[in-house]
Amino acid sequence: MYKAIGSRGSRVSRVLWMLEELGQPYEFVEVKLRSPEAYALNPSGKVPVLTDDELTVTDSAAICVYLADKHADKGMGANPGFAGRAEMDSWMHFAQSEFEAPLWNKLRHRFLLPRDVRVDVGPAAAFDFAMEVKALERRLGDKPFALGDRFSAVDVLLGDMGGWARAGKFPIESERVNAYLDRVLARPARARAQANASAPKSESILGKHDA
Repeated sequence: MYKAIGSRGSRVSRVLWMLEELGQPYEFVEVKLRSPEAYALNPSGKVPVLTDDELTVTDSAAICVYLADKHADKGMGANPGFAGRAEMDSWMHFAQSEFEAPLWNKLRHRFLLPRDVRVDVGPAAAFDFAMEVKALERRLGDKPFALGDRFSAVDVLLGDMGGWARAGKFPIESERVNAYLDRVLARPARARAQANASAPKSESILGKHDA
C-alpha cells in the first residue's frame, strides 16, 4: 500500500488527489514540515513524500508523474513518445516554476519565513500571478485539459494550485482559466481527497474510481 506523507494543508493534497483518481489504496500519514520524521525521509525535511515499498519519492510533481507512469493503464500520464514526455515535462515545469511561484512567494512571507526577514510581497505576487494566468490561458488554448481531451497528472497539479489561488483571493481574470479550474476542481476524486486529508491521523484509505 502506498503511504502519502505530509502535513494538513500542504502539497500532499495533490498526491492524495492523484491516488484517488487512480483508484489506488493508500495510507495518509500526517508528518510536519522539517520534523525529525520528515528529515528521515527527505534530506530537505520537506513534504509531501510518497513511499512505495522500499522506494521513497519526494516532490509533489515527481510523485504525480511517478504514479501516472506506474499506472499508465489509467491514462493520466504523458502522450506517447519522446514528444509526449517533453510536452508533459514542460507543463510540469511551468506549473511549479511559474504558475505556483507567486503563490509560494506570498505564503513564505506571510507565514513561513522568520518575521525579521518578511516583506510585503503582496502586490508583486499579484502582478506575477496575473501574468501567469495569461500564460496558462494561452497554453490551454481551446483544449479542455492540459494535454488535450483527457484529464492527466498535469491537471491535478494545476487544479490544486488554482484552488490554492482562489482560497488566497488571487484574482483570476480569465474566463477560459476559470472554466478550466471549475472543470478540474469539480472532480469527485478531489472531493474524496479533501475529505481524507481531514480524516484522523494515519488512517488507511481505499481510493475508488470516479463514477
